[in-house]
Amino acid sequence: MKPAPGGASEQLRAVASRIAHGYGLELFDVQFRRESHGWVLRVILDRVPAGPEAGGGEAVTIDDCRRVSEELSAHLDVDPELVGGGDRNYTLEVSSPGLDRPLRDERDYRRFTGRLAKIVTREPVGGQSHFEGRLSGVDDDHVLLAEGKRTHRVPIAAISRARLEVEF
Repeated sequence: MKPAPGGASEQLRAVASRIAHGYGLELFDVQFRRESHGWVLRVILDRVPAGPEAGGGEAVTIDDCRRVSEELSAHLDVDPELVGGGDRNYTLEVSSPGLDRPLRDERDYRRFTGRLAKIVTREPVGGQSHFEGRLSGVDDDHVLLAEGKRTHRVPIAAISRARLEVEF
């Protein structure tokens, strides 16, 4: 079984993805790694957007997480090789990406247009590498980020990390 990024196998990702899709959800990430208190299998779920230009939409609920957790747990009990065998103890955590979720690709920048975000670039763009503002969409492989009266054009390829900011 070949590990994938985050320590989870492609087979484990496929099983978790199939289960999530059965509840109208999508797999955001799967991580299987050793932490200070032991092994943790972390499954992060997201709501499937209604369309390509859909906004943030409805959040993943606790009931969504519970249903996926129960079904995935039952599957892992039957096929323990997905997590390296039956003798490995681990904690299963199922959650959403959170209010300050990472933004990973063009689809996310489009989906969360209008939301406040922070972006960090690998190298300076227009003399700066840290940006904060409202996502205004995507144009020609650039994220548009409104900061006051100024709109930054940040090349997607230059972004090292980005996340939504929590607004109250």
